[in-house]
Amino acid sequence: MIPNIIFIILLLAAIIFFYKNVKIIARNIKIGKAFEIKDNRAKRWILMFKVAIGQSKMVTSPVAGILHILVYVGFIIVNIEMLEIIIDGIAGTHRLFSFMGTYYYVLVSSFEIFAVAVIIACIIFLLRRNILKLKRFWNKEMVSWPRLDANIILITEIFLMSAFIIMNAADSVLQSIPASHYVNVGSFPVSIFIQPLFAGLSEATLIFIERFCWWFHIAGVLAFLNYIPYSKHFHVFLAFPNVYYSNLKPKGEMTNMPAVTKEVKIMLQETTTEQESSDDSFGAKVVKDLTWKNLMDAYSCTECGRCTANCPANITGKKLSPRKIVMDTRDRLEIVGKNLDKQGKEYNDNKSLLRDFIIPEELWACTTCNACVQECPVNINQPELIIELRRYIVLEESAAPSLLNTMFSCIENNGAPWQYPPADRMKWAEGITSKKEKV
Repeated sequence: MIPNIIFIILLLAAIIFFYKNVKIIARNIKIGKAFEIKDNRAKRWILMFKVAIGQSKMVTSPVAGILHILVYVGFIIVNIEMLEIIIDGIAGTHRLFSFMGTYYYVLVSSFEIFAVAVIIACIIFLLRRNILKLKRFWNKEMVSWPRLDANIILITEIFLMSAFIIMNAADSVLQSIPASHYVNVGSFPVSIFIQPLFAGLSEATLIFIERFCWWFHIAGVLAFLNYIPYSKHFHVFLAFPNVYYSNLKPKGEMTNMPAVTKEVKIMLQETTTEQESSDDSFGAKVVKDLTWKNLMDAYSCTECGRCTANCPANITGKKLSPRKIVMDTRDRLEIVGKNLDKQGKEYNDNKSLLRDFIIPEELWACTTCNACVQECPVNINQPELIIELRRYIVLEESAAPSLLNTMFSCIENNGAPWQYPPADRMKWAEGITSKKEKV
């Protein structure tokens, strides 16, 4: 009974700790402004199944896309076995579902095949990142923790899948001895090739190997579960709601600013006195000025770098990296959340997202072409973040670049961005004779 009690304690501790971490992230996301998204539910469900579940955007880069799908599907399928492992751990049984006979053999065989696929894919990903050093994984924002985080995830998945296969191999040998408590379900298609390594080992040694791999696999999965909230891998949970709540408007269409709309209504005398006294700011300087969807975007980032790799500004050597904008937003939000927990709501560390994390030079390099949105596999809207920060610079600080200020003045005075009055707009056409006039 002692192993069962230890397992139950471990399982409960992992679930409670994971719940607390997820609760913190949910709280952090809610720091953002309220923003209602309830339109086109059918279209949103279809989009979620296509992009988040179907991985449709991943295959635009075939090699990485296919490998990611193998990891994605394989990790989900292999961990279906977690249900049996959890029940066995609680009840003290062994291979509880073996009563399914042939179906059980087919099921576990498919688990092993996908486990190998995950191992191969993860090894290739490690080579691409660390040996081939693909450019998008070596940008300035991908140093220290982001690079280490990716390697930890890939190596952990290799170890977890390997432990599963070794466990099955040792189990199969124990069945053939036969050892008590080990149900005879036969060898499986992958682990059968490892069995010769265990030839000549004693029953006690084989049981130790099988039990060690069993505990390593379940403890590793539970530890990995609680590592995820601290990692970019949290996108495995947030990708689905993030895609569901995607901006369905045409790419590049800007949303109206509520604060500006309110100002217009005040001018038209369509608001009450209470509304007039609102202290709304224009744009965003700190994370709480962004919407909850912007902050969910930040937590959903996979750090794959496709947005930056396809950004025209970044390609031409500008400071802008859409991935960095999103990662900086998440990093700042994490700090704000920790300050709330440690110092309370009134604490101010005198830092802001704008300038302390993201500098204006990055923001003004953006052409709002939306290439980043097109490429993002989880439908993050990077330009929306950039535009909100720009709006603050222009409307609250009046600190737009000189060329933009010139354009603003022209629009205000001439009704157009050009530096001449409306009466002179058609001078360029003077002396041009139309075809009809020639006839």
